Amino acid sequence: MPAPSPLADERGSSPVEFVLVGALLTALTLAVLQVAFAIYVRNVVHDAAVEGAHYAALADTDIAEGADRTRAVIGRAIGSGYAEEVAIGQDSALGHESVVVRVRTTLPVLGLIGVPYGMEVEARAPVESFEDD
Repeated sequence: MPAPSPLADERGSSPVEFVLVGALLTALTLAVLQVAFAIYVRNVVHDAAVEGAHYAALADTDIAEGADRTRAVIGRAIGSGYAEEVAIGQDSALGHESVVVRVRTTLPVLGLIGVPYGMEVEARAPVESFEDD
């Protein structure tokens, strides 16, 4: 009977396979969680912009109050570092006066660390007035 080849010996391969597959699954799980976090940040920033635009469009508020409201909502939800650049203005591009809130913020890539100004969202709301049209 011939002696078994040393390359055919599979003793000790199970722990190595476990570590390799475990590392791969851990990396995949963390990547999915990071994508979910990036989507969460985008949704929070967009919802804050929508709320700020609607607040600024009210007849009895100043337009700057909408920007402040946007910063406050973002600050409460994910931190004030994500509300550094909030621009607000008025236009009539859609055929009627509207308030436009534009937020440029960090796109999280690794935890909270990310690409500065890598994400931009915009929200519009029609301007309310006390006059009858």
